[in-house]
Amino acid sequence: MRSVLICHASDAFDRQGLAAWLASFTDVAGIVVLDETRAQRVARVRRELKRVGPLRMVDVLAMRVWQKLTQSSRDRHWTRHALARMHRRYGGVPHVPEIVASDVNDPAVVAFVRALRPDFVLARCKQLIRKKLLSVPGTGIFVLHPGICPEYRNAHGCFWALAQRDLAHVGMTLLKIDAGVDTGPVYGHYRYAFDERHESHVVIQYRVVLENLDAVARRLGEVVRGEAQPIDVHGRMSGAWGQPWLSRYLRWQRTVHGATP
Repeated sequence: MRSVLICHASDAFDRQGLAAWLASFTDVAGIVVLDETRAQRVARVRRELKRVGPLRMVDVLAMRVWQKLTQSSRDRHWTRHALARMHRRYGGVPHVPEIVASDVNDPAVVAFVRALRPDFVLARCKQLIRKKLLSVPGTGIFVLHPGICPEYRNAHGCFWALAQRDLAHVGMTLLKIDAGVDTGPVYGHYRYAFDERHESHVVIQYRVVLENLDAVARRLGEVVRGEAQPIDVHGRMSGAWGQPWLSRYLRWQRTVHGATP
């Protein structure tokens, strides 16, 4: 199988660890590295502001500050150990062609992926992928979505399942992208025995990927060979969730620990 990885320049777990994992069972033809501009990051904040309003946006920004002050150091420590574990098992980052762009839908990115003729693309990015790129890979573009779909769509499904105390839906979804937002065919739901008392939601959403890499590799092979059918999610509740809120985080932690952390 020929594969292409799309990832953010700042995410070592994906750019180094998942690249090595992909190379262990596919021919990695190339990597698309997204290095977003400040304008793109500001635009994302503005979209969230429009979606939730100014008061709730304060809650969102407060959560980011809280994470930076109380969790980011431990999360980076976990990531370093996770990468070491992945490199021991899967080897180093493959030496393959790369393209660096700010926009995943840049015509240069589309041309780069088309020239590589991948069977599938694994997209680990926050940007929505448009139809011109969606149509390029033979089997499709897949995501390892942090959350169980369709109940927890968007990028913070693990956080919201934890905050909602919906622990059965803390996990990851192997999903083939379509034109919607996390609405494509679902090919797998994955979980692990997380420890919400000692693991941050960021670690949980990465670790559920780490603990299920072998199963995901087998499933992707089945999909590419035409041996897999999507999971029937007809009739299930569907929800699109936004950025984490500090107020909901503190409520979740009071439930888990019995007091504000």
